[in-house]
Amino acid sequence: MAKRVAVVGAGVSGLSSIKCCLDEDLEPTCFERSDDIGGLWKFTETSKDGMTRVYRSLVTNICKEMSCYSDFPFQEDYPNFMKHEKFWGYLQEFAEHFDLLKYIRFRTTVCSITKRPDFSETGQWDVVTETEGKQDRAVFDAVMVCSGRFLNPHLPLQSFPGIHKFKGQILHSQEYRIPEGFEGKRVLVIGLGNTGGDIAVELSRTAAQVFLSTRTGTWVNSRFLEGGYPFNMMVVRRCRNVIAQVLPSCVLKWIQERRMNKRFNHENYGLSITKGKKPKFIMNDELPTCILCGTVTMKTSVKEFTETSALFEDGTVEGNIDTVIFTTGYTFSFPFFEEPLRSLCTKKLFLYKQILPSNLERATLALIGFIGLKGSILSATELQARWATRVFKGLCKIPPSQKLMAEITKKEQLTERGMMKDTSEDKLDFISYLDDLAACIGAKPNVPFLFLKDPRLAWEVFFGPCTPYQYRLTGPGKWDGARNAILTQWDRTMKPLKTRFVPDSSKPVSMSHYLKAWGASVLLASLLLIFRSSPLFKLVRDKLQDRISPYLPVSIW
Repeated sequence: MAKRVAVVGAGVSGLSSIKCCLDEDLEPTCFERSDDIGGLWKFTETSKDGMTRVYRSLVTNICKEMSCYSDFPFQEDYPNFMKHEKFWGYLQEFAEHFDLLKYIRFRTTVCSITKRPDFSETGQWDVVTETEGKQDRAVFDAVMVCSGRFLNPHLPLQSFPGIHKFKGQILHSQEYRIPEGFEGKRVLVIGLGNTGGDIAVELSRTAAQVFLSTRTGTWVNSRFLEGGYPFNMMVVRRCRNVIAQVLPSCVLKWIQERRMNKRFNHENYGLSITKGKKPKFIMNDELPTCILCGTVTMKTSVKEFTETSALFEDGTVEGNIDTVIFTTGYTFSFPFFEEPLRSLCTKKLFLYKQILPSNLERATLALIGFIGLKGSILSATELQARWATRVFKGLCKIPPSQKLMAEITKKEQLTERGMMKDTSEDKLDFISYLDDLAACIGAKPNVPFLFLKDPRLAWEVFFGPCTPYQYRLTGPGKWDGARNAILTQWDRTMKPLKTRFVPDSSKPVSMSHYLKAWGASVLLASLLLIFRSSPLFKLVRDKLQDRISPYLPVSIW
């Protein structure tokens, strides 16, 4: 009899979890509290339902080839970066293609998920749901929580003295949908992540003035690099990861800072990283222009509010503020769990591979998509689901919970003593994290072997963009179309751009393009691979790190 799996949420990660269950001959039942798939990608005009949704103007910040399901590429005529309705359409196509909709119970809220009395032997869960006022209880062999990271808005009003005196409008970005209603107003946006940058830019076209307050500053990337090629496809590459692993981090930081400031000097624009703060990155093509034109004014963190004004840490004051919008993120929320599981699940340190709670006697609960990643969350959640479902079936083994908890306790003690840096909240490296999961299920591409067997494919895998199709070349879940998808990824990238025929125009990206653009990187990566195997490597790297680090900036790689 197939194991029954409860899937909470039918968004990006919920859909991939349903499909992965079916791929492993498990029996999924998905509970979705709204009336459609897509989660936050399903736009609504208002926020009355309390659910986090995209704002109307949102455009994806990771290109289509880097953020798709690994066995279901976007249609070639889809734009590389698309508006939310286009992306939602892709999710609909995915669900229909793999016939996932029949496994979803819409307008159903999960009330509670509790361990059964015999959990230590069976690993089973009691799941209580409610549909149109009627409650139902069912037993499941495993649970996949795919409700996302954007359930509970973080609104730190206590950190802003005088905010309760402020007479203007106070919003969290969760409530923001459209710019209408802000015409002629003076708006203060607090927090500079991707959302803060987007909202500030959009409101700058209608508001009288927009002020953008940040404590840390940020590095601003554009959606495209030199030559007009998508940023993610040019940066997220295995050859670059090899270089990043063997060069001293201080050198990488220096290189990164020079590259970021080549487009525009971040310090001149009030965007440079505050000394001692961790580096942040956002994707925004228009923010520098808005600052240059004066429609967005950069400010330091807010020290205090009055009835109509904001006093900033640098002593400046901006008066007649009409609206304050907090783009201060979200906190993890699992209201359907009991304590202490509810609290433990909010701490990434307690999640094995950022997925499985380490304190459970049976590995039958997976949290899918609750990660910070330097890359596509969609691609990562799919691999998480592929690994988790194989854990449920007993095909992938994990250490006993006692051992995992002992290791966590040791890390906590070392962190408290200052002997170990707490990296649990840091964003994970995209390729390293996906490779780790893929290796567990036997789906990590063997690059040296590929160079012997299929040099053309190996070249694209190692020196080209690390697209999700790479994790369908081998192992469980192997897809026959993966090789062709990799070899034609640049064709799909260029297709939506070729809407105007120009005689004798230059051809799309070819092998010669790679040789010109990446010849130096190829040579350097090859030399570093050889050097890395040398016993002198560690000694030279450590010596170089010690000599250079006092003179170079903090990490931005």
